[in-house]
Amino acid sequence: MKRRGRREDLGLTAREFAQLEHLSSPRRIQDFLNAIPANHEPQGETVHSVRGVLRHRVAHCIEGALVAACALWVHGEPPLVMHLDCAPHDNPHVVALFKRRRCWGALSKSNGAWLRYREPVYRTLRELAMSYFHEFFDKRGHKTLRSYTGAFDLRRVDPALWVTSDDACWALHDRLALLRHYPLVDAAQARELSRRDAFEQHSARLVQYPAPAKPSRR
Repeated sequence: MKRRGRREDLGLTAREFAQLEHLSSPRRIQDFLNAIPANHEPQGETVHSVRGVLRHRVAHCIEGALVAACALWVHGEPPLVMHLDCAPHDNPHVVALFKRRRCWGALSKSNGAWLRYREPVYRTLRELAMSYFHEFFDKRGHKTLRSYTGAFDLRRVDPALWVTSDDACWALHDRLALLRHYPLVDAAQARELSRRDAFEQHSARLVQYPAPAKPSRR
């Protein structure tokens, strides 16, 4: 596997590559993800490639994770992602992973404050996944995070399928969902989980990029 993602290998234009080259640290990458408006998918579900995000300037979690992983690769770090799965009625989450001094951190696109960046202070991926546990909940306040994967190296996937694709990256989306997942709680523990209180639920409604208002019907 190639240590560094070169422009000619990734298939990016000079302008696209320069944007990723500018993201020279995890903090810069996270700031970039935060500055991109949330993808509310007004035309239906999407899984934009890295090129798609740079072109449309919107992203949700897996789309942001692909950009973050690609930026890390451009700077000589492996493009690693982790899939966080949840109860069937909720939506999973995907983060990009990086390491500093043998500890894991995460880069994450989220419209709220709860599921974003994690400092590289976690000794194991389970520790890192658990840092999202209390914050991962549905609209009724039920905590829904259930499992996590190991680090998946995107160098195992042709860049044409996730870096420069003009089509939705559903094949990669499904591949991550089908990876082996490691449980964070067992069934008995899941049944006994408390709900987030009313204040926490109210606080979670604060988002950086509100969904556009739907046009009124006449």
